[in-house]
Amino acid sequence: MIFKRYEWQLLLRVLILFAILCGAAYGLAGGQYIYSIVAAPVVTYVIVSILKQYTKVQQEVQEFSEAVHYRDFSRHYAIKSAPANVQILRKGFNDINVTFKTINRERETQYHYLQKILELVGTGILSYDQETGETGWVNESFKNLLNIPYLKSIYSLEKRDENLYKEIISLKSGDSKVVTIIKDQQKVKLQLMASVLRSENKVYKLVAFQNVSDAMDESESNAWSKLLNVMTHEIMNSVAPISSLADTLKNRIKSLDKSNTSGQHDLEDLELGIDTIKRRSEGLLKFTESYRSLNKITKLELQKVSVYDLFENLNTLMLPTLQKKNIELDIILREINMTIDVDVNLIEQVLINLLVNAIEAVKDQPEPIMSLSAEILANGKSVLKVSDNGVGMSPELMEKIFIPFFSTRKTGSGIGLSLCKQIMLMHKGNIQVQSTEGKGTVFILQVN
Repeated sequence: MIFKRYEWQLLLRVLILFAILCGAAYGLAGGQYIYSIVAAPVVTYVIVSILKQYTKVQQEVQEFSEAVHYRDFSRHYAIKSAPANVQILRKGFNDINVTFKTINRERETQYHYLQKILELVGTGILSYDQETGETGWVNESFKNLLNIPYLKSIYSLEKRDENLYKEIISLKSGDSKVVTIIKDQQKVKLQLMASVLRSENKVYKLVAFQNVSDAMDESESNAWSKLLNVMTHEIMNSVAPISSLADTLKNRIKSLDKSNTSGQHDLEDLELGIDTIKRRSEGLLKFTESYRSLNKITKLELQKVSVYDLFENLNTLMLPTLQKKNIELDIILREINMTIDVDVNLIEQVLINLLVNAIEAVKDQPEPIMSLSAEILANGKSVLKVSDNGVGMSPELMEKIFIPFFSTRKTGSGIGLSLCKQIMLMHKGNIQVQSTEGKGTVFILQVN
């Protein structure tokens, strides 16, 4: 309505200007100059009036542009007291201001909401400009974790903890690293995770700090507890008979000294006892040597290996044993050209260990079957599987099989599966087991 009224006013001025100019032209043509003299001030007035309207509109737009530039949306433009040609503009300006105020309130609400969330989480958060080093965000968890009340720049952290500063700077986006810091004269392990984001032509590095000391200490404590239980069991099984036998031999020697006789039968008993002590001592030495072998693997010699060739070599190696025990081995390979980047000698050692265990598991089955298979998952990772239809394992047993020195066989050293797990972890992979008592077992090797 306002705009239409302004249009009519502008049109009326244009028509008046046109009529006056026509009249002046007619007077000039007829030699009546009085009309031109009278028309001149009227024409000037109309033109000035139109220019004032245009200038007023231009001024209003310029003022509003400046307000937007300085993000000042608090101004309210009076509509009724403004000229007709400006009223429509001011109404539009007011609508734009209301919209921007609403957007700002929503953004501010979201900011405070996110701020509260970041303050409540136990993970320390730090963001800084990678070019200038200025910190953009530091939450309370970060300050409490590192005992830093204020951090203006990432470079300020170098004076407080140089090693931590270097670790943060060197950490790439998507990487994760565990570092150790000193807090309250105690060592604290922190897991650092980094990400990079871009905003307004600036690159910010976002670093998360997670205290993992308690979790790692608990896991380490549980691991040591299980390890000590197994070691204690193995050592006591050897030491107790040795102690008992040594005591018996000591008493026998005392009785021989008193009687001053050395019958052939008594000498044979002594020889047998000494042989037993020697054998059990050698068992203890073998046990400790097995413990040392857990730390022998230190370096991988990675190469691209054909899974088909790997399986063929294993089949050739295990075939005599399988035929002798009448065990069937199925080899399943969906992709004949499948390859993996591994240390072939160590992976073969893992697979042989698993196959030997599978042979032991199916030896009493009426129709023993084992299988060796491989496939590529949707995430691009390769998986090797060794399965059998043997006796299976209970859930309690599955929790213990990877513990060093734990074995269900009397002649087993208990380090086979521990070595397998160590080898897979060195390959940045993993080994898992799925088993059901009475139905069989599947060992799953995941290779990156």
